[in-house]
Parts: sequence; structure tokens; C-alpha cells
Amino acid sequence: MAGLAVSSGSHVEPAAKVLRRILESPGVHLGPACFDGLSAKLIEAAGFSYCFTSGFSISAARLGLPDTGLISYGEMLDQGRLLTEAVSIPIIGDADNGYGNPINLKRTVKGFIRAGFAGILLEDQVSPKACGHTRGRKVVSLQEAVIKIKAAVDARAEIGSDIVIVARTDARQAVSLDEALLRTKAFADAGADVLFIDALASVEEMRAFCQVSPHIPKMANMLEGGGKTPILTPQQLEDIGYKIVVYPLSLIGVSIRAMQDALAALKGGRIPPPESMPSFEEIKDIVGFNTYYEEEKRYATGASSEGDISRDPSSGVRPQTLRVKVADKDGLEKLDLRIPAGSLDGLTNIVPALAGVNIKELVDDVVEGNGRKKLLDFNDSMDERIQVFLE
Repeated sequence: MAGLAVSSGSHVEPAAKVLRRILESPGVHLGPACFDGLSAKLIEAAGFSYCFTSGFSISAARLGLPDTGLISYGEMLDQGRLLTEAVSIPIIGDADNGYGNPINLKRTVKGFIRAGFAGILLEDQVSPKACGHTRGRKVVSLQEAVIKIKAAVDARAEIGSDIVIVARTDARQAVSLDEALLRTKAFADAGADVLFIDALASVEEMRAFCQVSPHIPKMANMLEGGGKTPILTPQQLEDIGYKIVVYPLSLIGVSIRAMQDALAALKGGRIPPPESMPSFEEIKDIVGFNTYYEEEKRYATGASSEGDISRDPSSGVRPQTLRVKVADKDGLEKLDLRIPAGSLDGLTNIVPALAGVNIKELVDDVVEGNGRKKLLDFNDSMDERIQVFLE
């Protein structure tokens, strides 16, 4: 359920509470950026305790456009709901500059709360905003920036939430380091829970930042691939005084390169090499097919229908599975697919060589006592070996 996160054990508690417990726990905590449900699930499966959304990555993945204020509040909120529903770890949502004045910002905060975010990141840039570590950044006045943080605190109280407010300033590049330090102190006094100065240019600047309002957790942004901030190890960042560290480009960056490589292979008449991608079985498991099939068994009614070959009339629902294997002419595996024996719709779209084969009849032969487990084993017109088993 959006807004809920599963803690250790079976107790379910609000995601914001889980995030606050992370912030209060010893050590520094790492959070890669997610941009869709799949990337969020992979982060959770890798063992990270939280993640955050990157406006850069979401704008790139959803719109194919740069993070220059082109993506709207509604689009970010819609994407956010999909992310929070996909995982049980808390997510910090990137809300840019709140999408307007303090009244607009209050609506944004309440929307992010309802979408299930554990935290919300708000920045002090003017509209349209510029992407961090890029040129053209300008910030609103200190007074307006502080009022907007106070508005976020008010919105949180009005809706009865404990969402974590991460206050970001871009004043280091837009004005000066001193202005950025002044703003973070003012944000802390206004009620922000986590402080963040983007694009600090040295370790010395990072140390100066962490000395401001030392009781308030600090966030570091390790921009992979060449940003303005030095890339440090988690231990170095903890020693400086940071509590959470985010990595905004790792997943979107490697995804872009992997897709480029795969497309180059396909353009050249080849498929991507097996070592460059998970097997079909792994992909199915990652996105949840196996979980779905287990859930499907729980709610099976045993009612027969035309064309259903997964039911034995004498023994009820039969948990049999068809396994389809395809290897190329060199013997390299191209496909290893398992599907419920009663779910043949669309199989010929995946393996065209099976068109015209009455697989239902083959399965029925096994059910009637023939005893065969290997239903088919032949080479198609492309000299690919097609094998079908009943398991």
C-alpha cells in the first residue's frame, strides 16, 4: 500500500517513520535514484534501505527530455505513485521547487504525502528550474525560500503526516558558499528535517556545510560521471558528517549505455550477447511472474473452461507447466520459457515455429497415460532447435 513500508518482521508502518529511523541510526546510508517501478524494485532487491527519485532520470525516462522544468507536477506525482506502490522501502520524492508559490507548494507536499512518499526534496530555484551541476541556475530570495519551507511544514501538519522534508539550496553556484550556508541554517530553523547544498566544489566546502546546524542530518549528492562535487567513499562522507548519500545517475546511466549497445547489436543483425542481459527466466522472476503464479494458485477455483488443459477431472487442478526451449543453430540458448499448461494464448507469438502444432492434444496424451514428458523436439526452418516439455 502506498505510504506504508514493511519494517523488520511483519509489522507494517508508515514509510516516513521508517525513513526517520534510518536517519536516526548510526552510520551513513546510501540511496540510489530510481525512475520507474522496475528500477525501484531492483534497488530494494539489492538490499538498500531507501531510495530517492531523480527528476533528471524521470524526465529522461518518461519524457526523453532534459531536467529543465519541462516535467510537470502531475507527471511527477503519477510516476511517484507507481514507484511507491512497487516497493516496501521508503522513497524520497524530488519535488523540484514545489511547482509554484507557497500555496502551490503546499498542494505539492500534500500530493506527495498521498502518493506514499516517505520524504520530499524541495529546492530554492526560480522557475523554470535548471538541473543541478549545470549552468543557468538562479535562486529565489532568502525570505521566499524560507517561507516555502515553512509552508511545507504547515502542509505536513495540516494533513497529519510526518513526511521528511529535505531542504535543498542551489545558492552555492547561483550566489556564493556563504549564501548557501546561511540558507541551510535558515531552513533548519524553519523546520526542515534534512539539509542539502548542491554542487559543493571541494572537501573543505563539504566540511563547512556539515558544521551548520550539526543536529540536522546532511545529504550528499555523488553525481557520477563528472559533477562539481568530489566523489568520496561512504566512509569519507561519514567522517565529514553526512548522514545520507544519493547517487542520481548510476541506474539511468548504465541503462542508457546498455540499451545503446543492445540496439547496435540488433541493428547489425545480432541479438545482445547472453552475458549482457539476464536470462528470460531471471527477467520473469525480477518483474514478479513467479510471485504472480504462486498467488494465482491460492485463488484457483478449479472451474473448467473451454480449452483449459491444466485440469485433471479426477484430481482437481493439476500444477503442470509447459517448458519451451529454443536454441540457435550453434546450440546457444535463445529462450527458456515456462508457462502454466493451461495458458497457451500468445505462445505462437513468442515461438512462431509452434504455429499449427496442437499442443493441447499432446498434453492430453500425457494425461491419458502415454507418459511422455518431452512433447516436441525439432529444428525449424531457421535451423533453430525447438523443444517442449511438460513438467
